[in-house]
Amino acid sequence: MQLLKFMPIKLTFFLVTGILVGKYLNIPILFPLLSCIFFLIMLGALFRLNKTKNTEYFGITTFLLTFCVGLLTITIANPKNDTQHYSKFAINDPQSIELKISEVLKPNNFSTRYICEVQNVANQTTTGKILLTIAKDSSTTDLNVDDEFIVFDQVVAVRASLNPHQFNYKKYLADLGVLGQIQLKKGNFIKTTHPTKTIFGLAANFRESIITSLKTEKFGADELSIVQALLLGQRNDISEDTYDNYKDAGAVHILAVSGLHIGILLLLLQFLLQPLGRLPHGNKIKLALLVVLLWTFAFIAGLSASVVRAVTMFSFLAYAMYLNRPANRFNILALSLFFILLLKPQYIFQVGFQMSYAAVFAIIWIYPKLQRFWYPKPVIGRKIWQLLSVSIAAQLGVLPVSLFYFHQFPSLFFISNLLIVPCLGLILGGGIVVILLSILGILPDFITSLYNDIIGLMNLVIYWVAQQESFVFKAISFDGMQLALSYMLIFSLVFALSKPSFKKFALFLGGILLLQAWSIFQVYKTNQKEYLIVLHQTKNTGILEQKGSSLKLWTNQPNSFDYAIAFYTINEKIMRFNTDSLANSYTLKVGNLYVVDSLAIYPPKEKRYDFVLLTQSPKINLERFIEATQPKIIIADGSNYNSDLLRWQATCVKRKLPFHFTGEKGAYYFSLSNLEASRLEK
Repeated sequence: MQLLKFMPIKLTFFLVTGILVGKYLNIPILFPLLSCIFFLIMLGALFRLNKTKNTEYFGITTFLLTFCVGLLTITIANPKNDTQHYSKFAINDPQSIELKISEVLKPNNFSTRYICEVQNVANQTTTGKILLTIAKDSSTTDLNVDDEFIVFDQVVAVRASLNPHQFNYKKYLADLGVLGQIQLKKGNFIKTTHPTKTIFGLAANFRESIITSLKTEKFGADELSIVQALLLGQRNDISEDTYDNYKDAGAVHILAVSGLHIGILLLLLQFLLQPLGRLPHGNKIKLALLVVLLWTFAFIAGLSASVVRAVTMFSFLAYAMYLNRPANRFNILALSLFFILLLKPQYIFQVGFQMSYAAVFAIIWIYPKLQRFWYPKPVIGRKIWQLLSVSIAAQLGVLPVSLFYFHQFPSLFFISNLLIVPCLGLILGGGIVVILLSILGILPDFITSLYNDIIGLMNLVIYWVAQQESFVFKAISFDGMQLALSYMLIFSLVFALSKPSFKKFALFLGGILLLQAWSIFQVYKTNQKEYLIVLHQTKNTGILEQKGSSLKLWTNQPNSFDYAIAFYTINEKIMRFNTDSLANSYTLKVGNLYVVDSLAIYPPKEKRYDFVLLTQSPKINLERFIEATQPKIIIADGSNYNSDLLRWQATCVKRKLPFHFTGEKGAYYFSLSNLEASRLEK
C-alpha cells in the first residue's frame, strides 16, 4: 500500500518535518509567522483561480504552509519565546514565587517531586513550568494537583548529565517545557486556602479517592500497585523488582495506561454496545457512546498526558471503525497525530508517544498482512496466530525505538504477550467493576480475593518469563543512525514480502548492507578513540581510560561507578573492562596529570605537571601549591567539600587560572597517547 498517496499522511509528514526543523534550528518566531501568512495568502489566491489548472501549485503551497505551521507551533511552544515566562525575570536570588501543582511525580528516598506552574514572581504575573523538589522529613506533607502555595526561594538550573552517555534529565525536562527547578530543604511554603480548580485537578482527586478506597480492600501490596497502574495510570507504588520483571519479560507496556489498554477497552466497549447497531442511527449512537466512555475512563485515570494522547488517538480510530473502511484507518491515525501535534508539538519528543504511534501503526499495517500470509483452519490455532500476529506487528513497530532508548530486547516477549494480552480485556473489565463496587462500598471479599489472585497469577507468569535471563539481550549499543536504518529495513521487508519483486528485495538487501556498513564504521571509530576522563561522583574519585574498545577504571571505590560505566560501555561499544586503584600521576600526550588526595603529598620537583586533580579535600594552601607546581589548570571532582571548592575557585579566579569542577561543568576529558601511570610511596 502506497501510504504517502493519502493526503492526511502527507500533511502530517510535513507538519512533523516542520516541528523537527524548528526544534533543532531554534528559528526566531517572526520567520515562521510571516511564512505562514505568506503561504496562506498564496493558498487563497490559488483557490480563487481555476483550480484545475493550479492543482500542482496548490498542493505544493499547502505542503509548504503545513511545514511552516509545524515551525510555528514548536516555536510558540518554546518557553524561551514567551515574554511572560519566569526565566525572563530576575530569579537567581531568593524571592516570593507563587506555584500551582500540575503533576505529582514519583518520589525518591530523599524527596517528593512535582511539576508546577509558576503563576507569580515577586508580584509579577508569569507563566512556565518548573520542577519542585521538597526534602522529606517528619513535617513534609504531600501536595496534590491544583494545590497553590507561595515559596521564598530561588530558581536554579536543572543539572545536566555530568558523566558521558548518562541519562540527560535536563534535556528530558526541557522537552516537557521545564527549564528550572526549586529545591526546598523542608516543607517551608505557605499554602493558599482557596486554590482555583481545574479539570485535571478534579480528575487527579477522583483518582486518589479511588486509590484510597482500594487500599481499604484486602489486596496484597504488589497486586494493588499493579491494579493502580493497569486501571488508573498510577505507577508510583510499583516496586523496583516488579517493574524490572515486567521490563525483562517484554511486558512493561502493560504497566502504563496507554494505547494497548485503550485499544482493548475500545474493542470491549464495541462488543458490549454491538446491539445498538440494530437501532435507527444506532451506529452513530454507538460511536458517540464509545467516545464518551473512553473519555470517562481517561478522567478516572487522572487525565495524565499519556492517557489523553491514547484516548485522543483511539477516539479517531473509533470513527475509522464506524466508517468501516480499512484504508481510512491510516488517514484517521494520521489525522489524530496531526491534531495532537498541532496542540502539543513537544509530544513528538517523548518516548511513550513515539512507541504508542509506532505500535498502533504497525498493527494496522502489518497485522492484516500476517493474517493473509497464513490463516490456520483450526479455531484454536487461528486465535493463537492472531495473538502472535498482533504481538509481532507491535514489536516490529517499537523494536528500533526500544533498542535506541532502553538498549535491551526481551526475546520471549511473545510468550508473555500470548499469556497476558488475551486475559487483559477480562482484567481491565473486571478491574472497572471492582473499582465501581469499591467506590460504592459494596465490594464483596470473594471478588477482591479472586481479582487479587488473578493479578498475583499474572505477576507470577511475568516473573517466570523474566527469570529466563539467557533470552533477555541487554546492553545493546544502538544509535540514531541505526534507528533510522532499522525502520528502513522493516519497511522494505514488509514491502518485499507483500508483493515480491526484485527491486523490493534489492532495497531490503541494500538496507542490510547499509546497517552493517554503519556498524563497521562505528567499530572503526571506537578503535580510534583514546581518552582519559575524570568522572564526577559524589564522595568518590574515578578516572576512566578508554583505548579503543578497552576500558579501564582507576578508582579506590569501583562499585560507586557501576551506573556510569554501564552507560559508557553500551554507547562506546566497549569489549573489555577492568579496574585498578588510583595512581598519583599520569603521563599524557598533552601533558602530565598529578592527583592530590587527602594526604596532600606534593609532586616531585624534577617533573612538571600541567594538570592537577584535587580529590578528597586535601588540606593544602592552594596559592603556595600553584606557585610550586605552575599548573595550567586545576580540576576538582565530586569527592571534595563545597567549602573547599569555593575557596579553591576564588584562588584560581584571583590568579587567573582555569578551574574545572566536575559537579558544575561535567567530566573532564584528556586525549591519550602511550598513557603511563605511576604511584608515589605513602
